[in-house]
Amino acid sequence: MATNRTFTMLKPDSVEKGNVGAILEKITASGFRIVAMKLTHMTLRDAQEFYAIHKERPFFGELVEYMTRGPIVAAILEKENAVDDFRALIGATNPEDAAEGTIRKLYAASIGENAVHGSDSNENAAIESAFHFSGREQF
Repeated sequence: MATNRTFTMLKPDSVEKGNVGAILEKITASGFRIVAMKLTHMTLRDAQEFYAIHKERPFFGELVEYMTRGPIVAAILEKENAVDDFRALIGATNPEDAAEGTIRKLYAASIGENAVHGSDSNENAAIESAFHFSGREQF
């Protein structure tokens, strides 16, 4: 069942490079409404828990190190068909494979530093949103 909400994180490289405003503008210009947002810094434990699905993968340590090196912007977005539309907007994980005009094509440096996270399913959107935001932080 499709929902109208998805979760995103603007990753440390986006914050470090000063791309937050441009990325948020692209998101809102694409019809998404921001219903929750904050600048935060994931702890080691947060990153390990959030990315636990990848804990057996060889890149897990690098991923955790990357995600904890600086602040991120966490946000919940609302739009009809939010998950699929946002995945299309951000583009392929590897920016070399991402379509022209997508967030990753424009702002990602590599497959490892790919600028932005987007939930891959409605179920994960709900789980990831609840990980970062309490109910009273969502509007």
